[in-house]
Amino acid sequence: MPRITITSVFVDDQTTALAFYTDVLGFVPKDDVPMGEHRWLTVVSPDQPDGPELLLEPSEHPAVGPYRAALVADGIPCTSFGVDDVVAEHARLTAAGVVFTQPPTTMGPVTTAVLDDTCGNLVQIASFAA
Repeated sequence: MPRITITSVFVDDQTTALAFYTDVLGFVPKDDVPMGEHRWLTVVSPDQPDGPELLLEPSEHPAVGPYRAALVADGIPCTSFGVDDVVAEHARLTAAGVVFTQPPTTMGPVTTAVLDDTCGNLVQIASFAA
């Protein structure tokens, strides 16, 4: 059966993305391998250091710009991360200067919020009612 080992987000600058995804969101670095002018740069959840990795992928491919611009224009997040409490995480991240394009919104058993990752993407955080 397949399992998710690595997924990616396209980022404008890997160093800026690493700082945001670690210092602000709270992920931890996993792999940082030089590859010419870029790096194979992944982060993981501190709760799952051997779990799925998020690759901070350079956004230089010509298809990436129009793709990301269309998603952002339509308010569509490129990925979603689970959190224990969206309202509390929204408050923590807002205090850290993160800009949200959608405040915490409850839809049935799930609450979501959408933030700007400062690297060209919208990212959703989500939690499910217990």
